[in-house]
Amino acid sequence: MTKILLVEDSRFLRIAMERALARAGYNVVSAEDGLQAIELAQKENPNLILLDMLLPKMGGQEVLAALKKNPATAEIAVVACTGLSGKNAARLKKDGVCAFLDKSSLELDKGNQRLLEAVAAILRELPVPVRQTAGA
Repeated sequence: MTKILLVEDSRFLRIAMERALARAGYNVVSAEDGLQAIELAQKENPNLILLDMLLPKMGGQEVLAALKKNPATAEIAVVACTGLSGKNAARLKKDGVCAFLDKSSLELDKGNQRLLEAVAAILRELPVPVRQTAGA
């Protein structure tokens, strides 16, 4: 089963995305700030991290840098999931994200289909097969 670490400080968005991903069959672990994200990435070893860029305690850019610097988390695929302008996508890719999701284009207020399609497409495009977690 694919394990996803969802890092989102908005309680509403976090719960909505968490439920949608879990219903789709993903094992979901959630963090609400940057420090918790780093801790859970090391502890849970997820296959994919959906990382909000505007976070309390430690911003998404700092979280990304810390994850990519640490050999234990450097190879985890990270998706920037943000409402920030798409012009940041190129810089974020250079910094190590594998994909960029614009929250507004996901239209989460209209359902979860776009989120699930986007996550499935990202997982299919990863350069190496997604690791299976224990118990899968």
